[in-house]
Amino acid sequence: MFRCFGTGDALYERYHDTEWGRPVRGDAALYERLSLEAFQSGLSWITVLRRRESLRAAFDGFDPGRVAGYGDADVQRLLADPGVIRNRLKVEAVVANARAALRLARSGPGLSELVWSFAPAEPGPAPVRPADVPASTPASAALAKALKAAGFRFVGPTTAYAAMQACGLVDDHLARCPARGGAAPR
Repeated sequence: MFRCFGTGDALYERYHDTEWGRPVRGDAALYERLSLEAFQSGLSWITVLRRRESLRAAFDGFDPGRVAGYGDADVQRLLADPGVIRNRLKVEAVVANARAALRLARSGPGLSELVWSFAPAEPGPAPVRPADVPASTPASAALAKALKAAGFRFVGPTTAYAAMQACGLVDDHLARCPARGGAAPR
């Protein structure tokens, strides 16, 4: 079966077929996805995907309320954990982003509403080749700017666009991909 990516690795295939491009809503769910995208920066997505369960365990299920309370000892614990992508700036960004997500929840609009406000009103044309998929867009640049203004880190335009793709704000499954439009491949 044709896939946009992931063919040949069962974990990657499952992610492509059942998660990537499917709408993700809710502050906690989007906080987790933004955290994973921050860890992915400079790495391949499969590296993060293979460590996702370890990252979830290390970061208390990416519960923003718990992670926001992390201090220096927690950062040191995380940097010593072999299941974590041990980059101090990324770990500290995930902690700072939990605090930013909680501030957004208290002051409104909340992370989910903020992120989804940058979803295009109409879907774009289906990309035919991987080269047709942009690395960033004006909408992702605007989302990154809004997230940074809210106190988020590791959310540049490319990372914001990857989150928009992964969380279903845009559908960048290739035109001939069975998962295009949210269909479950057979």
